[in-house]
Amino acid sequence: MARNPERRNLLADAGLRILAAAGARGLTHRAVDAEAGVPTGTASNYFPSRSALLAGLAERIFDRIAPDPAVVADLGRREPSLALFTDYLRDIVARTTREPDLTRALFELRLEAARHPELRAALGDVLRRGYADDVAFHVAAGLPGGAYEIALLHYAVDGLLLDLLTTSIDAGFDPDQVVSTLVSRLVRGADLAP
Repeated sequence: MARNPERRNLLADAGLRILAAAGARGLTHRAVDAEAGVPTGTASNYFPSRSALLAGLAERIFDRIAPDPAVVADLGRREPSLALFTDYLRDIVARTTREPDLTRALFELRLEAARHPELRAALGDVLRRGYADDVAFHVAAGLPGGAYEIALLHYAVDGLLLDLLTTSIDAGFDPDQVVSTLVSRLVRGADLAP
């Protein structure tokens, strides 16, 4: 199996562009090779099956939208509060909308996973690990709320991102204000949640 991480990332990034632009139907090993500008068969060398390719794309998305350590360090110097929690969430929305094709590709992967059990398992593992990491970070940072509130915010922010990056309901609300309201309404009553 090929071990060049730069080449693997180049191929995964090409696959993400295809997935975002053409959907899962347009994603083939040959299309990835062409998009990446590499010889035919290269993508198959790194991702031997379609399932492996899709799983590799899922991992790459989360690598690319990972938080900037400098931003996390800067936010981490502040006292835990609802305002700090809101700023962490604003950073998440900024990172996931800065390169909209990445988030659109993630939506495509989630839809594809609903139809393919092997991808469902791999992507589910990645998503659950991300959620568990978010909860652990949240607790370690001393932020208000807990696992339930983090889940609620995942559900709400996924909907916000779907609206921002696909066909919108055009309700006319400022996304930054929406983030602030989501945090204040979903976390303020944390002690009342199940």
